[in-house]
Amino acid sequence: MSPRIESIQIGRPQQFDVEGESAKPWTSAIIKQTVPGPVFVSRTNLAGDEQADSKHHGGPDKAVLAYAASHYPTWNSEIEDVEFPAGGFGENLTVSGIDESCCCIGDTFRVGQCLLQVSQPRQPCWKLSKRWGIPNLSVLVQKTGRTGWYLRVLEEGEIAADMPFDLVERLHPELTLSWASSVMYAKPRRHEDDLRLASCPELSESWRTNLENRAHRGQSPSDAKRLFGT
Repeated sequence: MSPRIESIQIGRPQQFDVEGESAKPWTSAIIKQTVPGPVFVSRTNLAGDEQADSKHHGGPDKAVLAYAASHYPTWNSEIEDVEFPAGGFGENLTVSGIDESCCCIGDTFRVGQCLLQVSQPRQPCWKLSKRWGIPNLSVLVQKTGRTGWYLRVLEEGEIAADMPFDLVERLHPELTLSWASSVMYAKPRRHEDDLRLASCPELSESWRTNLENRAHRGQSPSDAKRLFGT
């Protein structure tokens, strides 16, 4: 099956109160609404889509978040009492016919008027767990590799649901998103793999910096704060 856009989602930041807990209210744009399009895609985001945390979301390397439509039946069979809809993992594009095992860093796709390039796997955070009330969901997303991926925008333009997601260039067939995630979360770390992935010019700046600091200085940010918010 040729890859195509199943649905498009956009959202704005909302504040969520935590009843009966000592935790503070939290803000996120993870809950998104499906729109049929056309939607204009700029260098930094989709029209009508915003980020609550601009430090970790959005920007040129993370302008668009895509997620494999094929993951939804799997999640819905694995987790009881929850029915994840398209867009349920906070993605802008729910895409069929492709996933992390066959999508690579630097892959370039033509979608309508847009030219999009894969920059990194998505790193799930605690807000995904909060959104669904499933404490370990972000950990499960990371462990399974069903993370989704970010795209930068090489050419701006309009896109709509049901458009083909056409691969036009594959620069690094060996650098699948699944492999990239395995390198980032490997224990113990593999110095040579860190440097190999970091040397890819199409990899996002944040991932390159992280991997280089880890390889050369032994420095690596803790996953705990991202996954659990603590």
